[in-house]
Amino acid sequence: MVQMIVTGLLCGALLGFVMQRGRFCLTGGFRDMYIAKDNRMFYALLIAIAVQSIGVYALIQYGAFEYTAGTFPWLAVIIGSYIFGIGIVFAGGCATGTWYRAGEGLIGSWIALAGYMVMSAVMKSGPLAPINGAFKTTQLPSNSIADSFGISNWIVIGIFIAIVLIIVVRELKKPKVIIPTMKPKRTGLAHLLFEKRWHPFFTAVLVGVIATIAWPLSAATGRVFGLGITTPTANILQYLVSGDISILNWGVFLVLGIFLGSFFAAKMSREFRFRMPDTKTGIRSFIGGLFMGFGASIAGGCSIGNGLVMTAMMTWQGWIGLLFMILGTWTASYFIFIRVNQRSAKQVASKTTVTA
Repeated sequence: MVQMIVTGLLCGALLGFVMQRGRFCLTGGFRDMYIAKDNRMFYALLIAIAVQSIGVYALIQYGAFEYTAGTFPWLAVIIGSYIFGIGIVFAGGCATGTWYRAGEGLIGSWIALAGYMVMSAVMKSGPLAPINGAFKTTQLPSNSIADSFGISNWIVIGIFIAIVLIIVVRELKKPKVIIPTMKPKRTGLAHLLFEKRWHPFFTAVLVGVIATIAWPLSAATGRVFGLGITTPTANILQYLVSGDISILNWGVFLVLGIFLGSFFAAKMSREFRFRMPDTKTGIRSFIGGLFMGFGASIAGGCSIGNGLVMTAMMTWQGWIGLLFMILGTWTASYFIFIRVNQRSAKQVASKTTVTA
């Protein structure tokens, strides 16, 4: 238990610190792909996946632990991931984004986290558990992309890494956009850690390394998986309600560590402050959290469990889940941002015409 608590909290704190300082939130990244035509955060995600994929499969090859991709519940992954994608736009952050922004003092993220936690628990062990299980009955026998084609995982990883390297080289060759910044108030390591703007690709490498480390740390406690947010989030509420200590696992301390690491980073960078949303935003955040919990439970993973971890394991669940998460994010972004802006523009144009 002591090992589980210490390693879980440390790994989570490191992840929360890095994500807070690097502003590594996939909701904004997926949304910007559609609205701003900016793919940098998506490319950063690909880098984190590549780093983790190399590290985890190297650990597996050297016998650190065993992993089997299992079957592919394709219907659950498609429907759940799409709903989750919608939810993260309403909530204003993905699974880890909600946790680390809660650590920054955003009350809206606390509200979203409450909805996420409640619905995840209801789907895992509450009255909606039968629905959750029913979606997963429709499966394909193989979840591994490599097994489906009868090739080695390293071939799939090699192709993916080649694609990522081409993207990174192309992006780094683009002219740099100079962003005006305030004069540094700190020097040395303090400036680099708590003041300097982190490049998303640098942050992605760190996230990939932490995601790799999570596997052996978690496996040592009997939980053979890497980073995961939805089930541990549900486990927290389940434990608080039942008092059953067997519910606590390495993942629970991971997500608590994310909160603590983000809080420390925000305090040290002077970015922590309590921010209360208006009523409309608060209600939307809670609804988004409910959608997140519902979708991630059905899909068997969130933006981290499927979008970062299962993609790195080169599974159909990960990559198809990631695709439908993005589509869900784009759908919600259209109705919440683009359509609203179009209506506002039409109203302004109509008033101008009447005035003229």
